[in-house]
Amino acid sequence: MSSSSQNYLKIGIIGFGPFAQFLVKTMIKQGHSIRATSRSDYTDLCTQLGVSFFRDMNAFLESNNDVILLSTSILSLSQVIKSLPLNCLRKPTLFVDVLSVKEYPRDLMLQVLPSDSDVLCTHPMFGPESGRHGWKDLSFMYDKVRITNEATCSSFLQIFASEGCKMMEMACEEHDKLAARSQFLTHTIGRVLAEMEVEPTPIDTKGFQKLVEVKESTSRDSFDLFSGLFVHNRFAKQQLREVELALETIKQQLLKRMTNEELEQS
Repeated sequence: MSSSSQNYLKIGIIGFGPFAQFLVKTMIKQGHSIRATSRSDYTDLCTQLGVSFFRDMNAFLESNNDVILLSTSILSLSQVIKSLPLNCLRKPTLFVDVLSVKEYPRDLMLQVLPSDSDVLCTHPMFGPESGRHGWKDLSFMYDKVRITNEATCSSFLQIFASEGCKMMEMACEEHDKLAARSQFLTHTIGRVLAEMEVEPTPIDTKGFQKLVEVKESTSRDSFDLFSGLFVHNRFAKQQLREVELALETIKQQLLKRMTNEELEQS
């Protein structure tokens, strides 16, 4: 994608939480026009950022967006998307999601949105913490699920490509398989460590320090996100079973070794 393929877009964002606010700062810097709507009132923040905030969903959908970005929580997406007054759309629109699971929003968008709406599923594999010094070399996954307007789609993807992101085109199913093995597994281990109330000690090894970092970074995310990764990624259930099985296998190996040691000493 060359930089010449980027046109300034009118981007409407549904769900203006911390992740959307993080993305918007770069979009504004690039010259895109942003409007937002959310359950909470972000009027003051949007005024500071130079974003038009809409309390009324009808007016938001009528505001002639080129792109509508869905940045809700995983658990609230179905309710949000099914309640949209889609008859207010003025023209065929590109709908993009940025959720951490991919098959679920893809299926919902194909089921609910008008057939002339384009659908792009994406997952920026970074956030406000990892991307605070720029997006260069950070991974951006996308799947062109239903695209008829290549120019708008290309211009949206260019937002991330022009910042130096590693652009990874990948099917939603493949993403969810890999994410269950990486993102969900990381969150699961972090939650286990948090449940155990693991804290730094005066004699920490480097390995243990990394475990504490995993616990702290995953604990910063909401339990809603963690449960969304489980409930709406069909590969996560198997991953959780594998964690349980692995822990039991290791436990049995240790108990067997302990029994052998006791027998040798008796």
